[in-house]
Amino acid sequence: MRVAELFRLHNRALVAFLQGRLQSLSDAQEVAQEAYMRLVTLEQPGQVASLRAYLFRIASNLAVDRLRMRKVREDHPPEVPEPDVHLAPVPERHAAATRQLHALQAALRELPAKTGRAFVMHVIDGREIGAIARDMKISERMVRYHVANALAHCRARVDEPEMP
Repeated sequence: MRVAELFRLHNRALVAFLQGRLQSLSDAQEVAQEAYMRLVTLEQPGQVASLRAYLFRIASNLAVDRLRMRKVREDHPPEVPEPDVHLAPVPERHAAATRQLHALQAALRELPAKTGRAFVMHVIDGREIGAIARDMKISERMVRYHVANALAHCRARVDEPEMP
């Protein structure tokens, strides 16, 4: 069974399963998307006896990870700095932000056109996945795929250490 067919036949059940565990539709959809991504990137999918069962196992494990992360965040909220803590001077922060912006722009130029367009429409313009899918004449799943790939690429580029 191919992933597209798996998605068509079982996505609704997978998202409902995850929503029951995560108590959040958006988290359930994100975890389902990540599960499909992991399934798509399997090196030897022919060796998996049941792709559906494997998909649900991946999703279940990802949901457990998500719940653990929530618990850590709840147990250890970010500390609010003391009001007298000195931050970097404004020109230095501005320069750092400018460098990050240029790195992000360069990373976006490295992406395939569809991937960059989907990312900009969703993340920068704030458009809904469904609207982007209709405009680009691709499935919502493909929009999510493009956005996830662009986000991973941009994060990697922006987080790269500077070369001397």
